[in-house]
Amino acid sequence: MAVLTEEQSMLRDAAKSWVQEKSPVTAFRKMRDSGAELGYDVAAWNEMAEMGWAGVIIPEEYGGSNFGYLSLGLVLEELGRTLTASPLIASGLAGASALILGGSDAQKSEWLPKIADGSAVAALAVDEGPHHRPEKVEATVSGGKLTGKKTFVIEGMAANVFVVSATEGGKIELYLVKADDAGVKRTKLSLADSRGAANVEFNGAAAEKLTGGAELLEKVLDRARAGLAAEMLGAATQAFEITLDYLKTRVQFGQVIGSFQALQHRAAKMFTELELARSAVEAALTAIDNDAPDVPELVSLSKAKMGDTFHLVSNEMVQMHGGIGMTDAHDAGFYLKRARAAEAAFGNQAFHRDRYARINGY
Repeated sequence: MAVLTEEQSMLRDAAKSWVQEKSPVTAFRKMRDSGAELGYDVAAWNEMAEMGWAGVIIPEEYGGSNFGYLSLGLVLEELGRTLTASPLIASGLAGASALILGGSDAQKSEWLPKIADGSAVAALAVDEGPHHRPEKVEATVSGGKLTGKKTFVIEGMAANVFVVSATEGGKIELYLVKADDAGVKRTKLSLADSRGAANVEFNGAAAEKLTGGAELLEKVLDRARAGLAAEMLGAATQAFEITLDYLKTRVQFGQVIGSFQALQHRAAKMFTELELARSAVEAALTAIDNDAPDVPELVSLSKAKMGDTFHLVSNEMVQMHGGIGMTDAHDAGFYLKRARAAEAAFGNQAFHRDRYARINGY
């Protein structure tokens, strides 16, 4: 486990107490059952923004706290524990990173303060098919106008501004496109994990270029991947702890099922995998903070490892709970569905194993 500063420990503890009091899994269930248009509770998101979470990585001059990616990862981990849905990864992490790394002074001044206080939501629109293939870009920009289609845009319905990948003169670039532009059309998607997402169509929408091209796109994606891995770590850890409590209390054949050696072995495997995954996630976030040269491979390692681990733990959670784990009345299904959606977002295990191998020359 990473050694935290006093400020980081305070931030984590504040996040832990807030999610337990204000955003337990029952709040997520209520949001899902209400059919919330945006896929998250707007009042809860406003509270998060008031606590400064949307501005953790944003420089102080733009209303943030410039507290780094590991610090934001601590918040995301706690939110993951109770499956709290919010635009924090899409806006406060991916969108903010794109502007910090590639925005002009004018672009930063226009958008970063709004992202930091939660009054604007940014969303990353990069994929054009059913799978994560950021290098496959058919959207184009000509004369400052962007045309093309993007799929599975996380928080696409809530976004006030899109960070969109497109080609201009054969080169991949990132652009800012305002969501209220007449050339933007979005279609709401219903995902298994009940989060907010949309397919977005751009038809001659006004686009402002960010600086950095394909390299900027990779940097932004790596930050989003590492943040998502941190959220997945929180969810997988909580799923494991719920399952462990059940093993200690459920009686079958006259004894607690946790006394069965086969189940003990499976629980031990989950614990070990979670510890390994935590090391990978914290290494990736720390590397980003240090601007280390090995960020890409550490991020792909963490996303692949966390995907495998969350997949395992969510499966075991359902199976070890038996019949009740198969019902919607129990929370196990929420963790399993979140695991599947989070695995696929920003590249699944196969994508990142392949990327890791290519980076290391295998």
